[in-house]
Amino acid sequence: MTQVEKPTVVITYCIGCNWMLRAAWMAQELLMTFQEQLGGVTLVPGEIGGTYEIRVADTVLWERKRDGGFPEAKEIKARLRDVINPEQDLGHIDRITS
Repeated sequence: MTQVEKPTVVITYCIGCNWMLRAAWMAQELLMTFQEQLGGVTLVPGEIGGTYEIRVADTVLWERKRDGGFPEAKEIKARLRDVINPEQDLGHIDRITS
């Protein structure tokens, strides 16, 4: 029997800006929500100043300069879900608030 390879999320962060804790927190959030669906989350110290990028496979989920700042966890969870398991219900994150 062949085991299906689970996707790995890569978070690249700026070391000069001290964004490692922000990246580690996001990794924890993703692992808690998708613990059975992810192969892991890798933190990568970025060489380019101001870098904060979250990607899975060839899909960039968030890029700080392109998307304007830093994402909320619920935004990244929704974007990741849409790539790896679009049918998954994220509970309160999926509920529309007024």
